[in-house]
Amino acid sequence: MHLLKLSELKWSLVLCALFVCAAIFELDAKEQRMTPGRTSTLKKPKLGRTTNKRQRVEMVKPKIKPSAAAQTKTSLTQVLGRGVFKKVGETLSVQTGDTLSLRCRGKPVQWSFPPLVEEDEGRLMIVQQERFSLLTLVNTTVADTGEYTCYPMNCEDRDCRREYNKASNVFIFFPDPRELFIPSSSHYEMIQLRSNWPAVLPCQVTSPEAKVTLHREFPPEEVAVDGTEISFNNRKGFTIHRPQPHHAGVLQCVANLGNLMQSSTKYILSYVNYPMAPPVPVIQASSSSVAVGDNLRVTCAALGERDVYMEFNWEYPAQQIGRPLYTEETMIPVRGEASRQQFRSVLQVDEVRDVDQGTYTCTAQNLQGAKSVSTTVKVVSKVKAKKLRV
Repeated sequence: MHLLKLSELKWSLVLCALFVCAAIFELDAKEQRMTPGRTSTLKKPKLGRTTNKRQRVEMVKPKIKPSAAAQTKTSLTQVLGRGVFKKVGETLSVQTGDTLSLRCRGKPVQWSFPPLVEEDEGRLMIVQQERFSLLTLVNTTVADTGEYTCYPMNCEDRDCRREYNKASNVFIFFPDPRELFIPSSSHYEMIQLRSNWPAVLPCQVTSPEAKVTLHREFPPEEVAVDGTEISFNNRKGFTIHRPQPHHAGVLQCVANLGNLMQSSTKYILSYVNYPMAPPVPVIQASSSSVAVGDNLRVTCAALGERDVYMEFNWEYPAQQIGRPLYTEETMIPVRGEASRQQFRSVLQVDEVRDVDQGTYTCTAQNLQGAKSVSTTVKVVSKVKAKKLRV
């Protein structure tokens, strides 16, 4: 009996211990749920706020850098040393033998320079950087004297063109005490003087300090340079603004600098009275309908300046079978206009045949261009021609 009571007591203690453990676990769980620090780690993130931030980031547009074509104008500078630059003006002097370095802002950029520089590629190097292009010319000579220009390029896909109105240029002299003119491979140069077009004698000097005069070979004399009829520019040479017949002849430039005097290439000037514009011909047939066996005359006329050459060319139906061409050309003064005259060409077709029916075309041509006019002629039988006259 005593043993039975002892066993019941043990089971009662075990049950009590289990109830106590369950209570402890339940209290600990409640404490974890009520603790602020732990609660923050269990909270779910606010999706709405995070989503809004991502949307705002995606809506920001990337900044587009302006291309070289968007710039107002290129900037041209001379590189004097590492990090040392000098903005250039209209002209620049670099001693022969020195290295020339020019930097042009823009991408992409294209350069132009004197012809002799282009032919000697071994001394020239051009490097395109991210924001500028660098031109370097080593072992410079007097032949490098001339204009250097950088052009910003406007590119669409693979098609690029120069922006001429945004270009920057500089004329660079390379002085040499032994050479006052840019060297030339020829002793004579032919220049045609046009009556309505300025003519340039390109005797360019290598030093801006050289004094240059213009001389005629025969009769030997110095030509007056008044700045109006004839002017001089040390970057260009002498310009005859309105050439006249008395300007023709053999001329050359003479340069003086210190104790040195040198002569340029000789320029042979020939005068040509140039027309102001291409001819405007007018064509007219003696009759638009001609009977077989009759004669036909087709006249082509155009106005032009006196002493100006004009040429006429004809195309006619019987040309295809080898029928010879007979023309008569005359020049008639225009009344009241001493400087103008009428040029006329008359195509003569004797004893018209059926093959002479068709289109007659006249082309008048002068040194400024050519223009064509046409007319159509119909050939009929003599019987039909009589009915038409009645």
